[in-house]
Amino acid sequence: MTPVSGRSWRTAAVLLPAGVAAAHIGPAATWLPGVRRRLFPALAGTGRRRHVALTFDDGPDPESTPLFLDALDGLGVRATFFVLGEHLVRHPGVARETVRRGHELAVHGWTHDRPWRPSLTRDTGEIARTAHAVHELTGRRPCWYRPPYGILTTGRWWAARHAGLRTVLWSAWGRDWTPDATPASVAARVTSDLRGGGTVLLHDSDRHSAPGCWHAALGALPTIVESCREAGLTVGPLRDHLAD
Repeated sequence: MTPVSGRSWRTAAVLLPAGVAAAHIGPAATWLPGVRRRLFPALAGTGRRRHVALTFDDGPDPESTPLFLDALDGLGVRATFFVLGEHLVRHPGVARETVRRGHELAVHGWTHDRPWRPSLTRDTGEIARTAHAVHELTGRRPCWYRPPYGILTTGRWWAARHAGLRTVLWSAWGRDWTPDATPASVAARVTSDLRGGGTVLLHDSDRHSAPGCWHAALGALPTIVESCREAGLTVGPLRDHLAD
């Protein structure tokens, strides 16, 4: 057996944690829209060519989510709401009302944290816990998962698969979480990036973004939906968008 030098041990001690970290956070590169659309169209939510999926993150919120439900009713549109488990159990009535009005709930995680440190046990438990809460409250099993901030890690991807969920990010967003967002800026950003088969990301809550920014997303909805319809595209939830 060839003896291992002290320098080799030190090098291994550095490279091993670095390799683990790279394996953990490497999939987060899919956060980049160009990378995702070109190389991972399924992850970007690419679906039916003449359809657009409308999705919302970070609820349910008893102040803002009902206003989105009313606006969507007025537009005759249904959507997918990616919910956080900690808010879901605090506001079960909002979640049930969302489903009662014909929308679907999906899993956004239990909390809105950034997964810098690997923890497969934590990820598996929290994603499964949220999926179970959705099922218990609504009687319907969720199908989709989207990680907070769109930061997908190996652990979260595996945990979602283990819970029977498909990970879906987005292909167009409105940057509606920023303090300077307006209905016009959100609508312009979404429509500039949107194509048939795309998935739109908006937020129905400001708990994890600039205070009051949800007003911009709410105000942009009519323009976004009208633009899609003028282009001959239908708008709806992921369940109608991803045929498989």
